[in-house]
Amino acid sequence: MRKAVMLATATVLISLASAATAAEVEVKMLNKGSDGTAMVFEPALVKVQPGDTVKFVATDKTHMAESIKGMMPADATPFAGKMNQDVAVTFDKPGAYGIKCMPHYGMGMVALVVVGTPANLDEAKAVSHPGKAKPNFAALFEKAAK
Repeated sequence: MRKAVMLATATVLISLASAATAAEVEVKMLNKGSDGTAMVFEPALVKVQPGDTVKFVATDKTHMAESIKGMMPADATPFAGKMNQDVAVTFDKPGAYGIKCMPHYGMGMVALVVVGTPANLDEAKAVSHPGKAKPNFAALFEKAAK
């Protein structure tokens, strides 16, 4: 009995230690970024580890965050936040994740979340994007490589 209690206690402590090491990063959804660019996620590039959470904050109205098909690991779960609402996403699978604000996607309102060591970079880079989203993703991939 005593062994079982000690084992259970150790399991709980390990779980708490794992949860305590997970980070939460905040990304704001803005009408205008700090550099004057319209319709942005700030920061637009986030590097985290598996198990970390990214909270997309609806700082300004008419924004939302959702994953882009083809720009995430094949076994990852897609997500779509609601308009004008924050959404917190825990990224458990290593990879590159493309994020868009659907109403402002063509205006280039995109973000890139890099989790651990991404194995899906080539697939993510191959996805086609409308308008300003295309050059914005090219710049984000270049910045992520540094």
